[in-house]
Amino acid sequence: MKHKILKYVTMLTALFLLPAMAFAQESAEPTLSGGDTAWIIVATILVMMMTIPGLALFYGGLVRRKNVLSVLMQCLILTSVIIIEWVVIGYSLAFTSSPEGLNTFVGGFDKVFLQGIGINDLLEGYTIPELLFVSFQGMFAVITPALIVGAFAERIKFSGFLLFSVLWALVVYNPLAHWVWGGGWIGEMGAIDFAGGTVVHINAGISALVMAILLGKRRGWNVKDAPPITPHNIPFVVIGTALLWLGWLGFNGGSGLAADGLATSAILVTNIAAAAAALTWAILDWIINKKPTIVGFCTGVVAGLVAITPAAGSTGVLGAFVIGLAASLICFFMVATVKHKLGYDDSLDAFGVHGVGGIIGSILIGVFATQTITGEGGAQGALYGDWNQLWIQVVATAATIVFSAVMTWILFKIVDLLIGVRASKESESIGLDIAEHGEIAYE
Repeated sequence: MKHKILKYVTMLTALFLLPAMAFAQESAEPTLSGGDTAWIIVATILVMMMTIPGLALFYGGLVRRKNVLSVLMQCLILTSVIIIEWVVIGYSLAFTSSPEGLNTFVGGFDKVFLQGIGINDLLEGYTIPELLFVSFQGMFAVITPALIVGAFAERIKFSGFLLFSVLWALVVYNPLAHWVWGGGWIGEMGAIDFAGGTVVHINAGISALVMAILLGKRRGWNVKDAPPITPHNIPFVVIGTALLWLGWLGFNGGSGLAADGLATSAILVTNIAAAAAALTWAILDWIINKKPTIVGFCTGVVAGLVAITPAAGSTGVLGAFVIGLAASLICFFMVATVKHKLGYDDSLDAFGVHGVGGIIGSILIGVFATQTITGEGGAQGALYGDWNQLWIQVVATAATIVFSAVMTWILFKIVDLLIGVRASKESESIGLDIAEHGEIAYE
């Protein structure tokens, strides 16, 4: 009898306690996760490696030997300057709230110099320290203006480049990051940009095109009967590509800010898209130019990585294959045909690969996003019956293009008026390594 009474008491107690326990679990604040924190620390290091030495070697190998140091210096100085800019004001403008009405377009000044962020403060809603998020996003802020270097390589004055890049980070990158990730209008509209299709690649790619057009062509580029401008160190290009590919796994895999299934999926689709794009580019080279080139293969890798970046958190294996294939086909056409037909000198194809690849990936989210990845109630694309997401992606992409183009044009005109942007004819002739830095790469 006693056992029966005890049993009933236990059952009744459980019935009363279970709702309270469930409520406590739902309302519990996130706590620090050692696993998530460790993974995002690694991802931050990987993303930094993408700029130095990855992008520096990739771009450095593609230019002529008389300009390699100028490209390396541009990547190095940007890493230093943008880290400072990001900590001082960039993070606050991108990821805090401004007064009602302005918050749609730009953040506020609450966290200037990272004031108010303690070493044990967690990022709201996540299990990692906010200071780690600052560092992780800071590496995105670094590589974005560095990508633009590929458009004006070999013909820009160092002082003009530096002033333009700092101003661009302040008034182009930071507001756009807020629009998409910091509570601004693009994110609120429901647009998806998992790791930087709009904020990083379309933004940098469109700005690169504007810079290339405004600066004008390199002397001797695309002139009839003139020898072609060819890469001076293809092994540098290969090493840079390998470092970019490796770093991209942190770029995309870390953007969910946790060591979980989403990170695993993002890494998988990143590799699939890169591999599909690289193989497609090599085959196109083989068919059209009769030989598969190493530079072509490396360019294909980057095109695939760029295109999958915004979609890595919403598409599965099928989407990754198609996005990689589409990026390679369209970027190949832009680089091999359109650039020469239209006559703009995008030196290292920053627009042709990053701008175009970012546009492809951003729009195709609206086709291939699947709730298998985004979860029940999450976004899905036209392939799965929801055409609304495609429309949202088109609007976000178009807005990014217009904003980047207009703001870059304005900044170029301001900097050119103040200190000048284009290197002199003499500097360009002898090479920027000696003219701008007083050094030569090879004895």
